[in-house]
Amino acid sequence: MSTLSDLVLPEGRSSEADVEWLHLLVGDWQLLADLAFADIVLWVPSHDGSFLAVAHARPSSSATLFYRDFVGQPIKPEWKAQVTEAFETVKIVDSSAPDWYEETPTRVRAVPVLRRLSASGSETTGSPIAVITRHTNLSEARTPSRQELTFNDCANDLFGMIASADFPDLGAPTGPRRGAPRASDGLIRLDVDGTATFASPNGLSAFNRMGFAGELEGESLAEVTTSLLTTKQLTVDESLPLVVTGRAPWRTDIEARGVTVSLRAIPIRNRGARVGAIVLCRDVTEVRHQERELITKDATIREIHHRVKNNLQTVASLLRIQARRTHNEVAKDSLQQAMRRVAAIAVVHDTLSEGLSQQVDFDTVFDRVLLLIAEVASSHNTTVHPKSTGSFGILPSEYATPLALALTELVTNAVEHGLAGRDGEVQITALRTDDYLSVKVRDNGVGLPEGKVGAGLGTQIVRTLIQGELGGTIDWHTLMGGAGDSGTEVTIEIPMTWLNKP
Repeated sequence: MSTLSDLVLPEGRSSEADVEWLHLLVGDWQLLADLAFADIVLWVPSHDGSFLAVAHARPSSSATLFYRDFVGQPIKPEWKAQVTEAFETVKIVDSSAPDWYEETPTRVRAVPVLRRLSASGSETTGSPIAVITRHTNLSEARTPSRQELTFNDCANDLFGMIASADFPDLGAPTGPRRGAPRASDGLIRLDVDGTATFASPNGLSAFNRMGFAGELEGESLAEVTTSLLTTKQLTVDESLPLVVTGRAPWRTDIEARGVTVSLRAIPIRNRGARVGAIVLCRDVTEVRHQERELITKDATIREIHHRVKNNLQTVASLLRIQARRTHNEVAKDSLQQAMRRVAAIAVVHDTLSEGLSQQVDFDTVFDRVLLLIAEVASSHNTTVHPKSTGSFGILPSEYATPLALALTELVTNAVEHGLAGRDGEVQITALRTDDYLSVKVRDNGVGLPEGKVGAGLGTQIVRTLIQGELGGTIDWHTLMGGAGDSGTEVTIEIPMTWLNKP
């Protein structure tokens, strides 16, 4: 399904600022539908003089009228006149008689959407940027409960604010929505002084779990909240007083007796003046507990990678010291190769220890691996000019380590065997597509006799890593021709299908 931006911008009648305002509005789309006990649809003007649906929300508090989504569809003829009137008059327009949809009587309300030009000013767009239709099911006629009446009043207040560009509020922070309170979680209605005039059963229960034993209605929510805070709580969110009095459109948490409740305030305004507030509350104790566990586990994983990196660097240092003290050239060479292999693995773990993600930017890793080649070149009396083109991209740690080790072996072999005693260059080319990652390691050295690939430990390690661990293929062949085209080229291909696995 297309996003809101994909649907609005091609119509050519909305600016980027309009789209941003509509995104903020749609962020509270479900709240509006739940409070209104109705389906709501957002229509933007189209280039042909009609309207296009760009958002649709069904109420979780009652049955939906529309089982098929309207998003991306032009407006139905039976609603066009009402929506056009609301758009042109900049006024809320109610249907004069019940509107029938598939033999179900409904009441339709069209609400123009105005955009405020700045967070501090009162200027708005001269004409609406969209229209909301609210479709209420009239087939289940019964005496509404006090909660339903209050929810409807809240919905009417918010739709009125939408029509006057007071909602959404540009002063509201855009934080993560995980654990955000919903209408069904708990709702408290406040008057202009911050006194609760209504508290839903779930809202009252949330405060009861924190230790409040009375009734919220008739009480100052700020005083109730203050009474729940103990002297042991040294840090209290500075936004808490503004939230519990309904003065600012912010969100905060309050914790008491091991229970954490998230509070979100929505100030209610009439012609710009604050006349009350809605406070949504939700018990997020389990959510916050899970978040703390995740943070602890992420920190533990990062610490493990850091310690592994330190241990690997220690092992590499010990191997280097041992190689310097060894007089046997064969043993010295073996120790130096082992040191480089351990150092290559340490580079990956060093990258992992810098963040919480278990994926690494392999281009950065490989740039650091290439630094190890200078030491190899100096020990073989040669000057090597490594060149890297293309991009490896982001790789999971389980693939980054074997690939880094394999490329270290290949580049080292190119220096030791292809360019020993002479100057030259090693070129590494990476090509990544959706299906595979192709890497070519090419040198302009003496080359290998065609078909006679080395049988040493390095070659065996590369085959095991590429074919065994990464499920890829590897091919060695000698480049023959002019001076610039001689040497050896090794081609690696690794399938990328594993990235698409869930």
